[in-house]
Amino acid sequence: MTRIKRGCIARRRRKKIRLFASSFRGAHSRLTRTITQQRIRALVSSHRDRDRQKRDFRRLWITRINAVIRENRVSYSYSKFIHNLYKKQLLLNRKILAQIAIFNRNCLYMISNEIIKNEIIK
Repeated sequence: MTRIKRGCIARRRRKKIRLFASSFRGAHSRLTRTITQQRIRALVSSHRDRDRQKRDFRRLWITRINAVIRENRVSYSYSKFIHNLYKKQLLLNRKILAQIAIFNRNCLYMISNEIIKNEIIK
């Protein structure tokens, strides 16, 4: 049986893996075995951190909204504000509310005051 040479296929595979790891430091970008291990590790980390990033941004938005609301009224909290928003069926997500809180605080004050006024009347 004749011998099959597959140098070109293996080289192509290794080259593709090396391109992925070209920015890594030391042996992590030079040795094929460590490159494959680091590649797996990098992909796992990126997959995990995509979910973590969503969590972190949500926490940041909630913190920003809460800070601005507590500046306006001492006894009013984030949870009551969100609860009242849902009761009034004002469907603004936390990202938009946080942007309003940063760039246009008066608008957020107006929204919260309208909700509070309607609460007191009823």
